[in-house]
Amino acid sequence: MRALIATSLLALILTGCQTLSESGILPDGDDQAAGSGANQVKRTVAFSPEEYAQLEKSGTATLKGQLFYQNEGLKVIGRDQRVSLAPATRYSAEAADAALAGKRIEPADPRARAYTHTATTDDDGHFTFTGLPSGVFYVGGVVRLPDGSASPYILKQVRLGDGQTRTIELTR
Repeated sequence: MRALIATSLLALILTGCQTLSESGILPDGDDQAAGSGANQVKRTVAFSPEEYAQLEKSGTATLKGQLFYQNEGLKVIGRDQRVSLAPATRYSAEAADAALAGKRIEPADPRARAYTHTATTDDDGHFTFTGLPSGVFYVGGVVRLPDGSASPYILKQVRLGDGQTRTIELTR
């Protein structure tokens, strides 16, 4: 699955995301979701200012969704959680791959922040991103579980067109 995502993203080459904790994909300091410091990996894909310069920072698309985690019949809603959205590029694919492997990637280039969007879920786990450019994006987050730990990283790749409104379930 990770190989399929990475391969698809190589073809898309748009932009990147920042560290998973800074972007809200993983909560700050949450070693259970991200792995311990020993699980931090170095970036091997360089930030490309040329790639980013070709990307729009805003547009007319909207992405709506609900964040939740299901395990053994238990459905846990992602209440008051940060959800992040970053354009899909080789740079962000590397971060997504690390997150799916339960690792934390080293901090991203600060220039990536201008292309990353965040939203906070409501009491029912719903989130909305508005003013998005068209393109292919990673959207991700984690859910706080009843025992206080964090769910595994939840990631989805979405494609948005100009003026499109899309609704997704962000779940694992």
